[in-house]
Amino acid sequence: MTACAIETTAEDDDRDGEHPGRDGRPAACTAGLTITANGAYAARLAGVGDALYAERWTLDGPEPYAVPLPLDQPEEPGTQLLPLADGRVLVARRVDGRRNTFSLLYPTGPGTGELRLGAVEAPGSEHLVLLPPPPDGSCAYALCVGPETSTLWLVAGGAFGPEQVAEVPGRCSGGVWLDRTGRMLALDRRQAGGPVKAVAVDLERGGEVTPLLQIAEDSDDRLLLADPDSGLLLIRSDAPSPGHDRLGWGVLGSLLPVRFPECLRLDDAAVTPFAVQPGQVLMPETCAVALRIDAAGGSWVGTWQPAARRMGHLAAPAGWLAGAGLWTPEGVLRLPYATAGAPCGLMDVEAPPEPSPEPAAVAPAGTAAGPEGAAGEPRVCRPVPLQQAPLTDRKPAG
Repeated sequence: MTACAIETTAEDDDRDGEHPGRDGRPAACTAGLTITANGAYAARLAGVGDALYAERWTLDGPEPYAVPLPLDQPEEPGTQLLPLADGRVLVARRVDGRRNTFSLLYPTGPGTGELRLGAVEAPGSEHLVLLPPPPDGSCAYALCVGPETSTLWLVAGGAFGPEQVAEVPGRCSGGVWLDRTGRMLALDRRQAGGPVKAVAVDLERGGEVTPLLQIAEDSDDRLLLADPDSGLLLIRSDAPSPGHDRLGWGVLGSLLPVRFPECLRLDDAAVTPFAVQPGQVLMPETCAVALRIDAAGGSWVGTWQPAARRMGHLAAPAGWLAGAGLWTPEGVLRLPYATAGAPCGLMDVEAPPEPSPEPAAVAPAGTAAGPEGAAGEPRVCRPVPLQQAPLTDRKPAG
Protein backbone atom coordinates (compact mmCIF):
# COMPACT_ATOMS: atom_id res chain seq x y z
CA MET A 1 0.00 0.00 0.00
CA THR A 2 2.96 2.26 0.18
CA ALA A 3 4.37 4.19 -2.70
CA CYS A 4 7.99 3.96 -1.76
CA ALA A 5 10.59 1.40 -0.92
CA ILE A 6 14.38 1.51 -1.11
CA GLU A 7 16.55 3.04 -3.75
CA THR A 8 18.88 0.77 -5.64
CA THR A 9 22.59 0.88 -5.05
CA ALA A 10 24.95 2.15 -7.69
CA GLU A 11 26.30 -1.38 -8.05
CA ASP A 12 22.86 -2.76 -8.91
CA ASP A 13 22.13 0.03 -11.38
CA ASP A 14 25.39 -0.50 -13.23
CA ARG A 15 24.81 -4.23 -13.54
CA ASP A 16 21.20 -4.03 -14.63
CA GLY A 17 21.64 -1.08 -16.98
CA GLU A 18 18.29 0.43 -16.00
CA HIS A 19 17.38 3.47 -13.98
CA PRO A 20 15.91 2.90 -10.48
CA GLY A 21 12.33 1.80 -10.58
CA ARG A 22 12.12 0.36 -14.09
CA ASP A 23 12.86 -3.17 -12.89
CA GLY A 24 10.55 -2.97 -9.93
CA ARG A 25 13.01 -1.66 -7.36
CA PRO A 26 11.43 1.67 -6.55
CA ALA A 27 13.42 4.86 -6.01
CA ALA A 28 13.87 6.49 -2.61
CA CYS A 29 10.98 7.87 -0.61
CA THR A 30 11.70 11.45 -1.74
CA ALA A 31 9.82 10.79 -5.00
CA GLY A 32 6.02 10.92 -5.01
CA LEU A 33 3.92 10.09 -1.98
CA THR A 34 4.52 7.66 0.89
CA ILE A 35 1.38 6.13 2.41
CA THR A 36 1.00 4.39 5.76
CA ALA A 37 0.22 0.69 5.68
CA ASN A 38 -3.37 1.32 6.86
CA GLY A 39 -3.93 4.05 4.28
CA ALA A 40 -4.78 6.74 6.84
CA TYR A 41 -1.92 9.19 6.23
CA ALA A 42 0.61 10.04 3.57
CA ALA A 43 3.57 12.42 3.27
CA ARG A 44 5.52 14.07 0.49
CA LEU A 45 7.90 16.94 -0.23
CA ALA A 46 5.87 19.88 -1.53
CA GLY A 47 6.83 23.31 -2.75
CA VAL A 48 8.61 24.78 -5.73
CA GLY A 49 12.31 25.13 -6.49
CA ASP A 50 14.37 25.52 -3.33
CA ALA A 51 11.33 26.28 -1.15
CA LEU A 52 10.55 22.68 -0.22
CA TYR A 53 8.66 21.57 2.88
CA ALA A 54 7.06 18.43 4.30
CA GLU A 55 3.36 17.97 3.65
CA ARG A 56 1.08 15.50 5.40
CA TRP A 57 -2.05 14.14 3.75
CA THR A 58 -5.04 12.73 5.63
CA LEU A 59 -6.74 10.09 3.50
CA ASP A 60 -9.23 8.31 5.77
CA GLY A 61 -11.76 11.11 6.24
CA PRO A 62 -14.73 12.16 4.13
CA GLU A 63 -12.42 14.22 1.92
CA PRO A 64 -8.62 14.09 1.69
CA TYR A 65 -6.79 17.18 2.88
CA ALA A 66 -3.17 18.31 3.19
CA VAL A 67 -1.41 20.03 6.08
CA PRO A 68 1.86 21.84 5.27
CA LEU A 69 4.65 21.34 7.82
CA PRO A 70 7.21 24.04 6.97
CA LEU A 71 10.14 24.96 9.21
CA ASP A 72 12.36 28.04 9.32
CA GLN A 73 14.72 26.43 6.82
CA PRO A 74 13.51 24.71 3.63
CA GLU A 75 14.11 21.01 3.16
CA GLU A 76 16.75 19.71 0.77
CA PRO A 77 15.59 17.83 -2.36
CA GLY A 78 17.08 14.59 -0.97
CA THR A 79 15.12 14.73 2.29
CA GLN A 80 13.19 11.50 2.95
CA LEU A 81 9.74 11.46 4.56
CA LEU A 82 7.72 8.72 6.22
CA PRO A 83 4.24 9.15 7.78
CA LEU A 84 3.40 7.45 11.07
CA ALA A 85 0.02 6.09 12.11
CA ASP A 86 -0.44 8.87 14.69
CA GLY A 87 -0.19 11.59 12.04
CA ARG A 88 3.38 12.68 12.67
CA VAL A 89 5.87 12.71 9.81
CA LEU A 90 9.41 11.36 10.12
CA VAL A 91 12.04 13.43 8.33
CA ALA A 92 15.46 12.00 7.44
CA ARG A 93 18.10 14.55 6.39
CA ARG A 94 21.65 14.03 5.13
CA VAL A 95 24.11 16.38 6.87
CA ASP A 96 27.75 16.99 5.90
CA GLY A 97 27.73 14.01 3.56
CA ARG A 98 27.93 11.43 6.36
CA ARG A 99 25.42 12.06 9.17
CA ASN A 100 21.72 11.30 8.83
CA THR A 101 19.51 13.15 11.30
CA PHE A 102 15.94 12.20 12.16
CA SER A 103 13.06 14.33 13.40
CA LEU A 104 9.31 14.01 13.83
CA LEU A 105 7.18 16.87 12.49
CA TYR A 106 3.62 17.60 13.58
CA PRO A 107 1.20 20.52 13.32
CA THR A 108 1.01 22.72 16.41
CA GLY A 109 -1.23 25.78 16.38
CA PRO A 110 -0.27 27.91 13.41
CA GLY A 111 3.21 26.40 13.13
CA THR A 112 5.13 23.14 12.94
CA GLY A 113 6.50 21.25 15.92
CA GLU A 114 9.74 19.28 15.59
CA LEU A 115 10.98 16.50 17.86
CA ARG A 116 14.62 15.65 17.19
CA LEU A 117 15.37 11.95 17.54
CA GLY A 118 19.12 11.71 16.91
CA ALA A 119 21.47 10.76 14.10
CA VAL A 120 23.09 7.79 12.36
CA GLU A 121 26.56 7.93 10.80
CA ALA A 122 26.90 6.66 7.23
CA PRO A 123 30.51 7.44 6.31
CA GLY A 124 32.34 7.04 3.05
CA SER A 125 30.46 5.17 0.35
CA GLU A 126 27.61 4.14 2.65
CA HIS A 127 24.14 5.53 2.11
CA LEU A 128 20.99 5.40 4.23
CA VAL A 129 17.40 5.07 3.05
CA LEU A 130 14.09 4.75 4.87
CA LEU A 131 12.21 1.47 4.65
CA PRO A 132 8.49 1.45 3.81
CA PRO A 133 6.13 2.08 6.74
CA PRO A 134 5.80 -1.02 8.95
CA PRO A 135 2.36 -2.59 9.35
CA ASP A 136 1.35 -0.93 12.63
CA GLY A 137 2.83 2.46 11.70
CA SER A 138 4.13 3.17 15.20
CA CYS A 139 7.82 3.07 14.30
CA ALA A 140 10.19 3.53 11.38
CA TYR A 141 13.26 1.73 10.10
CA ALA A 142 16.17 2.75 7.90
CA LEU A 143 18.74 0.71 5.99
CA CYS A 144 22.36 1.82 5.90
CA VAL A 145 24.09 0.16 2.95
CA GLY A 146 27.88 -0.23 3.01
CA PRO A 147 30.33 -1.89 0.63
CA GLU A 148 29.98 -5.33 2.22
CA THR A 149 27.37 -5.02 4.98
CA SER A 150 23.92 -3.51 5.37
CA THR A 151 22.76 -2.29 8.77
CA LEU A 152 19.14 -2.00 9.85
CA TRP A 153 18.24 0.82 12.25
CA LEU A 154 15.11 1.55 14.27
CA VAL A 155 15.04 5.33 13.81
CA ALA A 156 11.64 6.16 15.34
CA GLY A 157 9.68 4.39 18.03
CA GLY A 158 12.63 3.29 20.14
CA ALA A 159 13.33 4.28 23.73
CA PHE A 160 16.60 6.18 23.28
CA GLY A 161 16.80 7.48 19.74
CA PRO A 162 18.06 5.49 16.74
CA GLU A 163 18.99 1.90 17.62
CA GLN A 164 20.84 -0.65 15.48
CA VAL A 165 18.69 -3.79 15.30
CA ALA A 166 20.36 -5.99 12.69
CA GLU A 167 23.44 -6.35 10.51
CA VAL A 168 23.04 -8.21 7.22
CA PRO A 169 26.09 -9.35 5.22
CA GLY A 170 25.96 -8.04 1.65
CA ARG A 171 24.51 -5.02 -0.13
CA CYS A 172 20.76 -4.84 0.36
CA SER A 173 17.93 -3.02 -1.35
CA GLY A 174 14.17 -3.45 -1.53
CA GLY A 175 12.22 -3.74 1.70
CA VAL A 176 8.89 -5.60 2.03
CA TRP A 177 7.04 -6.47 5.23
CA LEU A 178 5.91 -10.10 5.29
CA ASP A 179 3.50 -10.14 8.24
CA ARG A 180 1.12 -7.89 10.15
CA THR A 181 3.25 -7.78 13.30
CA GLY A 182 6.28 -6.06 11.80
CA ARG A 183 8.55 -8.92 12.73
CA MET A 184 9.58 -10.32 9.33
CA LEU A 185 11.21 -8.08 6.73
CA ALA A 186 12.28 -9.12 3.23
CA LEU A 187 15.36 -7.53 1.64
CA ASP A 188 16.99 -8.07 -1.74
CA ARG A 189 20.64 -8.96 -1.10
CA ARG A 190 23.71 -9.24 -3.30
CA GLN A 191 26.85 -10.88 -1.89
CA ALA A 192 30.35 -10.86 -3.38
CA GLY A 193 29.18 -9.96 -6.86
CA GLY A 194 26.74 -12.86 -6.99
CA PRO A 195 23.07 -12.78 -7.98
CA VAL A 196 20.43 -10.84 -6.06
CA LYS A 197 18.36 -13.05 -3.76
CA ALA A 198 15.50 -12.00 -1.50
CA VAL A 199 16.09 -12.95 2.12
CA ALA A 200 13.92 -12.79 5.24
CA VAL A 201 15.20 -10.90 8.28
CA ASP A 202 13.67 -11.84 11.63
CA LEU A 203 13.68 -8.74 13.84
CA GLU A 204 12.72 -10.71 16.95
CA ARG A 205 15.74 -13.02 16.59
CA GLY A 206 18.43 -10.38 16.39
CA GLY A 207 18.17 -9.99 12.63
CA GLU A 208 18.49 -13.69 11.77
CA VAL A 209 18.70 -14.03 7.98
CA THR A 210 17.23 -16.93 6.00
CA PRO A 211 16.63 -17.48 2.27
CA LEU A 212 13.27 -16.38 0.93
CA LEU A 213 13.53 -16.71 -2.87
CA GLN A 214 15.75 -19.27 -4.59
CA ILE A 215 14.14 -19.64 -8.00
CA ALA A 216 17.30 -20.67 -9.85
CA GLU A 217 20.88 -20.83 -8.65
CA ASP A 218 22.14 -17.96 -10.78
CA SER A 219 18.95 -15.90 -11.20
CA ASP A 220 18.29 -12.45 -9.75
CA ASP A 221 15.18 -12.94 -7.58
CA ARG A 222 13.66 -9.81 -6.03
CA LEU A 223 10.52 -9.47 -3.93
CA LEU A 224 8.47 -6.41 -4.92
CA LEU A 225 5.29 -6.73 -2.85
CA ALA A 226 3.75 -9.14 -0.36
CA ASP A 227 0.26 -9.37 1.07
CA PRO A 228 0.23 -10.94 4.55
CA ASP A 229 -3.48 -11.81 4.41
CA SER A 230 -3.41 -13.95 1.29
CA GLY A 231 0.30 -14.74 1.08
CA LEU A 232 0.50 -13.34 -2.45
CA LEU A 233 4.04 -12.42 -3.57
CA LEU A 234 4.92 -10.21 -6.54
CA ILE A 235 8.38 -11.11 -7.80
CA ARG A 236 10.88 -9.80 -10.33
CA SER A 237 13.26 -12.46 -11.67
CA ASP A 238 15.26 -13.38 -14.75
CA ALA A 239 14.91 -17.11 -14.02
CA PRO A 240 12.49 -17.83 -16.91
CA SER A 241 14.46 -15.64 -19.37
CA PRO A 242 18.11 -15.31 -18.30
CA GLY A 243 19.28 -11.76 -18.77
CA HIS A 244 15.74 -10.37 -19.00
CA ASP A 245 13.67 -9.62 -15.90
CA ARG A 246 10.08 -10.89 -15.79
CA LEU A 247 7.27 -10.05 -13.40
CA GLY A 248 5.85 -13.10 -11.65
CA TRP A 249 3.75 -14.20 -8.71
CA GLY A 250 3.83 -16.90 -6.09
CA VAL A 251 2.39 -17.70 -2.68
CA LEU A 252 4.42 -17.48 0.49
CA GLY A 253 5.06 -20.96 1.81
CA SER A 254 3.49 -22.71 -1.17
CA LEU A 255 5.06 -25.62 -3.01
CA LEU A 256 3.41 -24.46 -6.25
CA PRO A 257 5.60 -22.91 -8.94
CA VAL A 258 6.19 -19.20 -9.31
CA ARG A 259 4.49 -18.19 -12.55
CA PHE A 260 5.32 -15.41 -14.98
CA PRO A 261 2.14 -14.39 -16.84
CA GLU A 262 2.63 -13.23 -20.39
CA CYS A 263 -0.03 -10.52 -19.90
CA LEU A 264 2.30 -8.70 -17.48
CA ARG A 265 4.99 -8.43 -20.12
CA LEU A 266 4.51 -5.37 -22.34
CA ASP A 267 6.63 -4.33 -25.30
CA ASP A 268 8.40 -0.98 -24.81
CA ALA A 269 6.89 -0.40 -21.38
CA ALA A 270 7.97 -1.04 -17.79
CA VAL A 271 5.41 -2.67 -15.48
CA THR A 272 5.82 -2.18 -11.72
CA PRO A 273 3.29 -3.35 -9.08
CA PHE A 274 2.58 -0.81 -6.35
CA ALA A 275 -0.47 -2.03 -4.41
CA VAL A 276 -2.21 -5.32 -3.53
CA GLN A 277 -5.77 -5.68 -2.27
CA PRO A 278 -5.75 -6.66 1.43
CA GLY A 279 -8.24 -8.80 3.29
CA GLN A 280 -8.35 -11.72 0.85
CA VAL A 281 -7.44 -14.28 3.48
CA LEU A 282 -6.01 -17.44 1.93
CA MET A 283 -7.26 -16.40 -1.53
CA PRO A 284 -4.19 -15.08 -3.39
CA GLU A 285 -5.68 -15.74 -6.83
CA THR A 286 -8.48 -13.23 -6.19
CA CYS A 287 -6.29 -10.37 -4.95
CA ALA A 288 -6.43 -7.28 -7.12
CA VAL A 289 -3.01 -5.86 -8.01
CA ALA A 290 -2.36 -2.32 -9.22
CA LEU A 291 0.56 -1.75 -11.56
CA ARG A 292 2.31 1.37 -12.77
CA ILE A 293 2.97 1.25 -16.50
CA ASP A 294 5.66 3.56 -17.88
CA ALA A 295 6.10 4.01 -21.62
CA ALA A 296 7.44 6.67 -23.93
CA GLY A 297 3.98 8.23 -24.15
CA GLY A 298 3.50 8.54 -20.39
CA SER A 299 2.34 6.56 -17.37
CA TRP A 300 -0.96 4.85 -16.64
CA VAL A 301 -2.43 2.22 -14.32
CA GLY A 302 -2.84 -1.48 -14.89
CA THR A 303 -5.08 -3.79 -12.85
CA TRP A 304 -4.74 -7.54 -12.67
CA GLN A 305 -5.61 -10.63 -10.65
CA PRO A 306 -3.50 -13.81 -10.56
CA ALA A 307 -6.57 -15.80 -11.63
CA ALA A 308 -7.02 -13.63 -14.74
CA ARG A 309 -5.39 -14.05 -18.12
CA ARG A 310 -5.32 -10.39 -19.05
CA MET A 311 -4.46 -7.03 -17.55
CA GLY A 312 -6.89 -4.12 -17.43
CA HIS A 313 -5.78 -0.58 -18.24
CA LEU A 314 -6.96 2.62 -16.54
CA ALA A 315 -6.20 6.24 -17.29
CA ALA A 316 -4.53 7.82 -14.28
CA PRO A 317 -5.96 11.12 -12.98
CA ALA A 318 -4.22 14.32 -14.03
CA GLY A 319 -1.42 15.02 -11.58
CA TRP A 320 -1.25 11.41 -10.38
CA LEU A 321 1.69 10.94 -8.03
CA ALA A 322 2.85 8.07 -10.18
CA GLY A 323 3.37 4.80 -8.33
CA ALA A 324 1.27 5.89 -5.34
CA GLY A 325 -2.02 4.31 -4.42
CA LEU A 326 -3.78 1.67 -2.35
CA TRP A 327 -6.57 -0.86 -2.51
CA THR A 328 -9.40 -1.06 -0.03
CA PRO A 329 -10.43 -4.54 1.13
CA GLU A 330 -13.63 -4.05 -0.90
CA GLY A 331 -11.65 -3.72 -4.15
CA VAL A 332 -11.64 0.06 -4.68
CA LEU A 333 -8.37 1.47 -5.98
CA ARG A 334 -7.49 4.91 -4.54
CA LEU A 335 -5.10 7.03 -6.60
CA PRO A 336 -3.70 10.27 -5.08
CA TYR A 337 -3.05 13.27 -7.30
CA ALA A 338 -2.04 16.92 -7.00
CA THR A 339 -2.76 19.73 -9.47
CA ALA A 340 -2.84 23.51 -9.27
CA GLY A 341 -6.60 23.42 -8.81
CA ALA A 342 -6.66 20.36 -6.53
CA PRO A 343 -3.45 20.21 -4.47
CA CYS A 344 -4.69 17.17 -2.52
CA GLY A 345 -6.91 14.83 -4.49
CA LEU A 346 -7.89 11.19 -4.32
CA MET A 347 -9.62 9.37 -7.17
CA ASP A 348 -11.49 6.17 -6.32
CA VAL A 349 -11.72 3.60 -9.09
CA GLU A 350 -13.60 0.33 -9.01
CA ALA A 351 -11.52 -1.97 -11.14
CA PRO A 352 -13.34 -3.52 -14.10
CA PRO A 353 -14.44 -7.13 -13.50
CA GLU A 354 -11.85 -9.67 -14.47
CA PRO A 355 -12.70 -12.75 -16.55
CA SER A 356 -13.36 -16.00 -14.77
CA PRO A 357 -10.22 -18.02 -14.14
CA GLU A 358 -9.35 -20.69 -16.59
CA PRO A 359 -9.52 -24.31 -15.40
CA ALA A 360 -6.39 -25.43 -13.60
CA ALA A 361 -5.31 -21.80 -13.14
CA VAL A 362 -2.98 -22.98 -10.39
CA ALA A 363 -0.52 -25.62 -11.48
CA PRO A 364 -0.22 -28.63 -9.16
CA ALA A 365 2.93 -29.02 -7.13
CA GLY A 366 5.78 -30.69 -8.98
CA THR A 367 4.76 -29.55 -12.47
CA ALA A 368 6.72 -27.08 -14.50
CA ALA A 369 5.29 -23.65 -15.24
CA GLY A 370 5.59 -21.59 -18.38
CA PRO A 371 4.57 -17.95 -18.75
CA GLU A 372 0.90 -18.79 -18.13
CA GLY A 373 1.48 -21.69 -15.78
CA ALA A 374 1.00 -24.37 -18.43
CA ALA A 375 2.87 -27.62 -18.13
CA GLY A 376 5.74 -28.44 -20.44
CA GLU A 377 8.51 -25.97 -19.52
CA PRO A 378 11.73 -27.58 -18.25
CA ARG A 379 12.30 -25.10 -15.38
CA VAL A 380 10.28 -25.18 -12.16
CA CYS A 381 10.42 -21.87 -10.25
CA ARG A 382 9.35 -21.95 -6.64
CA PRO A 383 9.36 -19.65 -3.64
CA VAL A 384 11.04 -21.11 -0.60
CA PRO A 385 8.44 -22.94 1.54
CA LEU A 386 7.26 -21.14 4.64
CA GLN A 387 9.08 -23.43 7.03
CA GLN A 388 12.39 -22.53 5.36
CA ALA A 389 11.77 -18.76 5.60
CA PRO A 390 10.78 -18.84 9.25
CA LEU A 391 7.46 -17.09 9.59
CA THR A 392 6.59 -19.65 12.25
CA ASP A 393 6.61 -18.82 15.97
CA ARG A 394 5.09 -15.42 15.22
CA LYS A 395 3.48 -13.66 18.12
CA PRO A 396 -0.25 -13.08 17.75
CA ALA A 397 -1.12 -9.62 16.49
CA GLY A 398 -2.17 -7.10 19.12
